[in-house]
Amino acid sequence: MKRYEILDHTADIGIIVHGENLKALFENAGKAFFHLITDLRKVRGRIERQIHIGGESLDRLMVDWLSELLYLHDVEHLLFKSFKVESLGESGLKAIVKGELYEEGVHAIKTEVKAVTYHQIQVKRENRGWRAQIILDL
Repeated sequence: MKRYEILDHTADIGIIVHGENLKALFENAGKAFFHLITDLRKVRGRIERQIHIGGESLDRLMVDWLSELLYLHDVEHLLFKSFKVESLGESGLKAIVKGELYEEGVHAIKTEVKAVTYHQIQVKRENRGWRAQIILDL
């Protein structure tokens, strides 16, 4: 099963993410998101952050998850490569992400993401797992 793929979109960019369960879906979404931003092979897991998001619909939880990662990238200049969802349910999402500070000359920013949008958001169960579609504002 593919973990994620890039979706062509008129003015923005989208990702389609797959996971055998919901935790894997959200982990793969984090990985796909940072795959768009930088070359993950050059990011090391030196810094760890815990993320807690309150319980909401799966669509909103996905947008809030990626928006929190984008916030940490924009404000703290962090690049993440490892995503471990510890719990996911009615009480929300708890995860540990690992990465490092952006370092000029080591990391290249491939895509500047401005926002994670609700436009055409989908998080749904499929025959062999879960699928999400997310559109990102560039």
